[in-house]
Amino acid sequence: DSDLSMRTLSTPSPALIFPPNSPGFQNGRGSSTSSSSVTGETVAMVHSPPPTRLTHPLIRLASKHQKEQANIDRLPDHAMVQIFSFLPTNQLCRCARVCRRWYNLAWDPRLWRTIRLTGETINVDRALKVLTRRLCQDTPNVCLMLETVIVSGCRRLTDRGLYTIAQCCPELRRLEVSGCYNISNEAVFDVVSLCPNLEHLDVSGCSKVTCISLTREASIKLSPLHGKQISIRYLDMTDCFVLEDEGLHTIAAHCTQLTHLYLRRCVRITDEGLRYLMIYCTSIKELSVSDCRFVSDFGMREIAKLESRLRYLSIAHCGRITDVGIRYIAKYCSKLRYLNARGCEGITDHGVEYLAKNCTKLKSLDIGKCPLVSDTGLEFLALNCFNLKRLSLKSCESITGQGLQIVAANCFDLQMLNVQDCDVSVDALRFVKRHCKRCIIEHTNPAFF
Repeated sequence: DSDLSMRTLSTPSPALIFPPNSPGFQNGRGSSTSSSSVTGETVAMVHSPPPTRLTHPLIRLASKHQKEQANIDRLPDHAMVQIFSFLPTNQLCRCARVCRRWYNLAWDPRLWRTIRLTGETINVDRALKVLTRRLCQDTPNVCLMLETVIVSGCRRLTDRGLYTIAQCCPELRRLEVSGCYNISNEAVFDVVSLCPNLEHLDVSGCSKVTCISLTREASIKLSPLHGKQISIRYLDMTDCFVLEDEGLHTIAAHCTQLTHLYLRRCVRITDEGLRYLMIYCTSIKELSVSDCRFVSDFGMREIAKLESRLRYLSIAHCGRITDVGIRYIAKYCSKLRYLNARGCEGITDHGVEYLAKNCTKLKSLDIGKCPLVSDTGLEFLALNCFNLKRLSLKSCESITGQGLQIVAANCFDLQMLNVQDCDVSVDALRFVKRHCKRCIIEHTNPAFF
C-alpha cells in the first residue's frame, strides 16, 4: 500500500478538540495556548508539538521509567496508526498531546478521512475551522483527504461551520448534520455546489432546510452539458417539516441520481410532490414517506413507476392508502423486499393477497395496527412468501393463533415476530417457537416465556 510510505506531519500548531474539565486543563488554563476558555463547553485548542525531552533531571528519570513500563510504545508506527483509526476526533486530538511521536502519528493524513463530533455544547463552528486549518497545512486552503464529516446532534453548528466545510473540503463524500436546526438552505446549497463528489447527505431534523439545490453562482458556471446535476445518491430529510411539493420538485430536478430517499414526517408532501419525484428520479431503491398524511393511493400509483428497482418502501401511518394503492405496488414492484404499512387502516386481506402473490421475495412486512387484516391474509403470506424473515402484526385485532401457526409452518426462516396486543394463545406462540427456532417473538402474553 502506497499510503504506508506517506510521511507523518511534524509541523506545529495542531487543532485540538479538548474539553476544559478533562485532565491537563484546569480552570480554563493549561500548558497550551487556548483559543477559548468558556467553562462547560468543548473548545478548540492550538498548541505546539510536545518537546522531545524534558529538562528537569528528576522528571527525566521518571519519564524514562514510565517509558520502560509502557508496552504501547514498543508497537511499530503502522500498528499505532491502526489503533488511532478507531478513535473519535476529540480523542485523537488528545493523543497528539502525549509526546512528539504520538503527535506525528495522530496527524497522519490517513486518520483524517473522517471528522466526527458529537455533543450539544461543543463549539462546532470553531472546531471545524481549526481542524480544517490544520489539515490544510500541506495543501493550502484544501483538505484533500477529508471525505466524511459527521456532526449530528451538534446544536451549535451554524451556517458558518458549513461554509468552512464547503470552502475547504472539495473531496467531501458524506455529510451528516442531523438535528442541527440552526443551519439554513444557503449553507447547504454552498456545500452541494462546492463539493461535487458529495453522495451522502443527512439533514434530518434541520427544520430550516426546505430544499436541496445549487447556488445561483454554481448554476451559471456549469455548462449545459453538465445538466446542473448534484451527485447525491443518499438523502435523508426526515422531520424537515417545512418541505413542500415545490421544494421536492427542485430536489428531484437537481438530484436525479438518488437511490435512497427518506421523507419521514415531511407532513406537507402530497401526491403531487411524488409525481415530480418519479419524473426525474427513476433509480430510487429505498423510499420512505411515513407519516406523510396527504399521500394517498394516487401517490402509490406514482411510486409504482419505479417498478422492479424499488426494494424498500415505508408508508407507515399514511391513512389515505388502501388496498388500491397496495395493488399498484404489488403489480409493478415485484422485487420489493421490505414494506412498512403500519397504521394504514384501509388495508385488508385483499391487499395482503395482492402483495403476497406478486412480491414473493418479500423479507420484511409490517402491517401492525391494520384491524382489517385477519388470518386469511396471513394464509396468503404463508403460502407465497417463504423467505419472510420479519413480520409485525402488532395490534391487529383480527389475528388469532390459527393464522400464526400457518405462518410458522411455512416460513421456517422467520427471525422476528411481533404480536403485541394481539389475541393469540400460549399454544400458538409455542408452536411458532418449535417451528421457527431462531425467531424472536415480541408479545404481551404473560403466560408465555
